[in-house]
Amino acid sequence: MSANPLTSPVVEIVEVGPRDGLQNDPADLSTDTKIEFVNRCVSAGARRVEVASFVNPNRVPQMADAEAVLAGLPSGSEKTDGASWIGLMLNERGFDRAVSTPVDEVNLVVMVSETFSERNQGMSTDDAIQAVERIAPRARAAGLRCSVALSAAFGCPFEGEVPGARVVDVAGRLAAAGVDEIALADTIGVAVPRDVRQRATAVRQAVAAETGAVRLRAHFHNTRNTGYANALAAFEAGIGVLDASLGGIGGCPFAPRATGNIATEDLVFALERSGVDTGMDLDALIRAAEWLSEQLGRPLPSLLPKAGPFPGARSR
Repeated sequence: MSANPLTSPVVEIVEVGPRDGLQNDPADLSTDTKIEFVNRCVSAGARRVEVASFVNPNRVPQMADAEAVLAGLPSGSEKTDGASWIGLMLNERGFDRAVSTPVDEVNLVVMVSETFSERNQGMSTDDAIQAVERIAPRARAAGLRCSVALSAAFGCPFEGEVPGARVVDVAGRLAAAGVDEIALADTIGVAVPRDVRQRATAVRQAVAAETGAVRLRAHFHNTRNTGYANALAAFEAGIGVLDASLGGIGGCPFAPRATGNIATEDLVFALERSGVDTGMDLDALIRAAEWLSEQLGRPLPSLLPKAGPFPGARSR
């Protein structure tokens, strides 16, 4: 049974499987299957879902049908309990595409390390920040929520260590740009809980110095089997929004040896057994993960569908 939301802390889960999960996947799912993927996540309790990315289809062909996916999803009053569709983009061209769809939120990306920024986005970190400064007011004018993923915030595949001071500086500049939310992203899965606690605290202080209105989010990959410990550490450090991907699929196409995100169902189990309410239905998540495994034609990294929930326990 889920924790009582009247007495227990709450974590918001952002489901990123339909975008970050599929962007590096060898399977070529149809647009209709992607739409069903999103709908199954919503049926399991997800209310913020990253559904597509508006990027160069030659570089990320799995996301070439972004507009078609958005067109096939419920919009307006047809949505379930206020579900929100998130679209990722890297520049103003991507924003121009996104704003013509029924997307509710735009998620931008700023790579903390220069080398990764050039390889992933073809621009410097400063250029990426300036793109956010141009897009954020346009998003507000269009009535869209605007978030930024602060990628490689714990380490870079090309430069190695990323100084905490640099993460804090970039986060402060993004807060000053007027974004609604900043996500600390462990893009290559090298963080450990100590790093998470230290950087979450430092970034919160930097953001508060600019404006108190910016929320913090955390995005972890389980590349080195520390993702779930990091997610719990982020929650304990005061971050109340966590990204996760159904089945644990995903990985950055431009990070060497990248592997998947933390799995939504495994994270929900850990949180709810810790007395934290997520609003998610574990039974429905397990069924959705089993369905996704069938669509992708292989077993998924998540463990909960294999082991089941706590013996004798019932989900929501």
